Amino acid sequence: MSKSEQKLADVTGKFTQVVRDGRKLSDTNWSNGRIVLSNKRMVIVSNDGKTTIPLSKIQSIRGRYDVNQTIAKVSNYISINYGQNVHLISMEEVSSFELELQKAILDGEIVLIKHPAVKGGVVQDASWTKARVKINDGVANFAVENGKLVQIEVDDVGTVESDERTIRSSERPVVEAEHTESGSSVQTYLSGSPQNCAILKSVLDRGAEKNASQIDLSGKEEEVLMAIYSGVSPFEVPEFLDIDTDDVEEIYERLIELDVLEEVRVRREVALKPRGRNIASEAMNNK
Repeated sequence: MSKSEQKLADVTGKFTQVVRDGRKLSDTNWSNGRIVLSNKRMVIVSNDGKTTIPLSKIQSIRGRYDVNQTIAKVSNYISINYGQNVHLISMEEVSSFELELQKAILDGEIVLIKHPAVKGGVVQDASWTKARVKINDGVANFAVENGKLVQIEVDDVGTVESDERTIRSSERPVVEAEHTESGSSVQTYLSGSPQNCAILKSVLDRGAEKNASQIDLSGKEEEVLMAIYSGVSPFEVPEFLDIDTDDVEEIYERLIELDVLEEVRVRREVALKPRGRNIASEAMNNK
C-alpha cells in the first residue's frame, strides 16, 4: 500500500460474484473471507485468492440482486457494479461499510449543482454552479462556490431521476432529486462525471425507495394531498375542496397512519412526507 493510500475498513464477511463479463451466474454461492477498503480500491480476499476492484471502476452501489434462493436468504448485502461485473458483499454492519464506500468515492469531488431547479412545481431561474461533495450518514452535503451549503437528507428524498441535459454547451448526465427545503417541495439537479452521478443516485435512491408511493388512495384523499402540495393550509382544505371538516379529519388520520402525512401539532396541522409528495405529484400529473 502506497503512502497516498489509506485503509478505511477491514472487515470479515461474505461475498459472491453474480455477473461476470456481462454473463449472469445463477449457480453462485456465498464465500467467507475479508473485505478491505482503501481510498483507492476494494479488495475481496478468500481461500481461493483475492479480487481487486479499483474505486475508479465502480459504476454503482445498489441493493438487492437476488439470483437464486441461496442469495435471497441473506437480507443485508449490497451489490457492487463495475464494468461488466457485479459482486455482492454482506457483513454485519453493511450499511456502515456502504457509507464508507460512498464517502471514499464522492468526498471532495467537484460537481455542478442547480438549486433549487424547481420549487413548489415552478421552474426557477437558478444557474449551474460548482460544489464540493461531502457524504455523511443520511445526508448529502454540497458546499457551493458562493458559500452556500445545500443539504439533502436521504430519508426526505421523494423521487430521484436520471437524465441528460445540455450544460455549458455539453451533454452531461444529471441526477434530479426531489426533497424539501423550509417546508417547500424543491428539486435539486446535480451533474458530474458518469461515476459521480451514478454513486450520488445510489445514495439518494435509498430514500426514494423507502418513500415509494405505491398506495391505493381514494379520489378525495388524493385531492387533499394535491391541495396541501399546492400550498393550501391544512386548516383551509375543507373550504378549499368543499369537503366536510370531519371527513377531512378522518382523511388526515388515515394518511398519517399510512406515513403519508406527519402531524405537526394537535388540531390537525399536517405536512406532506416524501411519500405524500410523490402521490400528490403523480396525481397532479395524471389530471
